[in-house]
Amino acid sequence: MDQHAPTTWITICDTCKREGWDAASGATDGERLAALIETEAEGRRVRTRRVSCLMGCQQGCNVAVQAAGKLNYTLGRFEVSEETARGIVDWAELHAESASGQVPYRTWPQAVKGHFVTRHPPLPEAE
Repeated sequence: MDQHAPTTWITICDTCKREGWDAASGATDGERLAALIETEAEGRRVRTRRVSCLMGCQQGCNVAVQAAGKLNYTLGRFEVSEETARGIVDWAELHAESASGQVPYRTWPQAVKGHFVTRHPPLPEAE
């Protein structure tokens, strides 16, 4: 990967609660998924951060994959699992390798298929 390429970030909603979440369990589903994604991303070419609320509550669990100058994506409706975390990080690495942020469907990990909620064009570089 080009060391001058913009950093791809996985932004994880740590307040997401899936239907049926039990408050007695302690951590939210978003916190549990965030911990798995952070572990999976260690030593890889993407960075992670947590935010409290991506405002996609009916789509939870939610993450955003973003980099300056590239297409940015929101993904949701995830179960909390190691497979999910691996698929998100694997896809984010493909995003990092892409000049535009667009990743060919044939290369998508199975764990992210059917989980894309929105795609945002990059912000303009000048007014």
